[in-house]
Amino acid sequence: MHGYAPGEIEPTTELLLAHKHPEDREQVAEAIARSLTEGHPFSSRHRFLDTAGGEHRVMLVADRILDATGTPVGTAGYYIDLTDTLAEAERETLDAVIPEVVENRAAIEQAKGVLMRMYDINADQAFKVLKWRSQETNTKLRDLAEALLNGLPQLPPPPPNTVAAFDHLLLTIHEQIR
Repeated sequence: MHGYAPGEIEPTTELLLAHKHPEDREQVAEAIARSLTEGHPFSSRHRFLDTAGGEHRVMLVADRILDATGTPVGTAGYYIDLTDTLAEAERETLDAVIPEVVENRAAIEQAKGVLMRMYDINADQAFKVLKWRSQETNTKLRDLAEALLNGLPQLPPPPPNTVAAFDHLLLTIHEQIR
């Protein structure tokens, strides 16, 4: 897992700690030291960097090694590489959550667009209006946005000249892009 060929190096605590992710190194070192001084097995979830710089998320289960006199001289254990398992779980979670987030965000973005047009304000200002109404009414932002969109058909239609001007804009807008 660390990227060494069998027999290439002699594994030592110092070498293994050198491979630990900098943010996790101290925690693992303390667990090893506690195991040696208190005589307890230990486990740890942490990250380490292999010889190619790849990050692995692992679970380590270890116990101390005693010499012939019963003096602790090191630790031995095994790693379980959780990298793929955790990445798969993250992908499954994202696959389940993202469509809902996108769907929820769509209503908010549409409501912002309505506010921008109606009040001649920018996107940030429109969002602040929605957020303000959400907080003032103790209503979820998404629910408020959806209710606003659902209420639009109750408004009077725009005057025919506004619709005609919009039709012209829609049919000629591509000319402005070039």
